[in-house]
Amino acid sequence: MIQGSIVALVTPMTEAGAVDDDSLIRLVEFHIDQGTDALVAVGTTGESATLAEEEHCHVIKLVVDTVAGRIPVIAGTGANCTREAIHLTGKAKALGADASLLVTPYYNKPTQEGLFLHYQAIAQAVDIPIILYNVPGRTACDMLPETVGRLAKIPNIIGVKEATGKLERIRQIRHLSGDDFAIYTGDDASSLEFCLLGGNGSITVTGNVAPKLLHDMLSAALQGDRQTAAVLDAKLSALHQQLFIQSNPIPVKWAVAEMGLIGTGIRLPLTWLTPDCYEPVRKAMRQAGVLTS
Repeated sequence: MIQGSIVALVTPMTEAGAVDDDSLIRLVEFHIDQGTDALVAVGTTGESATLAEEEHCHVIKLVVDTVAGRIPVIAGTGANCTREAIHLTGKAKALGADASLLVTPYYNKPTQEGLFLHYQAIAQAVDIPIILYNVPGRTACDMLPETVGRLAKIPNIIGVKEATGKLERIRQIRHLSGDDFAIYTGDDASSLEFCLLGGNGSITVTGNVAPKLLHDMLSAALQGDRQTAAVLDAKLSALHQQLFIQSNPIPVKWAVAEMGLIGTGIRLPLTWLTPDCYEPVRKAMRQAGVLTS
């Protein structure tokens, strides 16, 4: 089971909006050096919504090739069209991804039965470990614990990213899915409590900026060491908030650029962080010890 700090990696871009391969390679090496447990390539934070299929596959391949088996790579392959999701998931498997992360279909608002059939079809079509992804704040679609429990019975559906921030869902999903099913949070602010309550880790935005600190905090929480985890999380608390001061991934890309790891490229309709937000994010970065000036 993949556990701990699973960073939803930003996709570095040039000012013209092209994928920046050199920065992406550098970013992957940075995360491995910092102790990140796994990487998600081309998730929401990786601007999957505005990458063409060729670019999407290119980023997955480059991350897989750079990691070279040192940590797991999870590919974002979700879509609101089941056929497209099957196609992208098959591509991810062929490119060597260790697992796929599939967001619930967005905009078309399927029923719970529609969600079950969607994921069942993908799992049957592509033999790769699949992680479900529930983020109703973005998709207008909430996959209920009962549906997750049904899907957990499918052998290659191995986990869920539960991004509602509702801690009570851990107990509900665990009861319905069993101990071998991975439950990850997508809400950085509650990741400490999530892991102390039996979650298996965080698919995180904050980990882009403070990977070692987040890794250490989650490791302590997973071991049941509340005291150590709380001390570390106190340093991260402002980042958990300020990295969402504008729509993700706007603030986190700015922060990673401020660290000198990537350039200042982002794709419309997203725009670069506005100057009035610079200092709140910088202050949070200083609190986490990743920025000194």
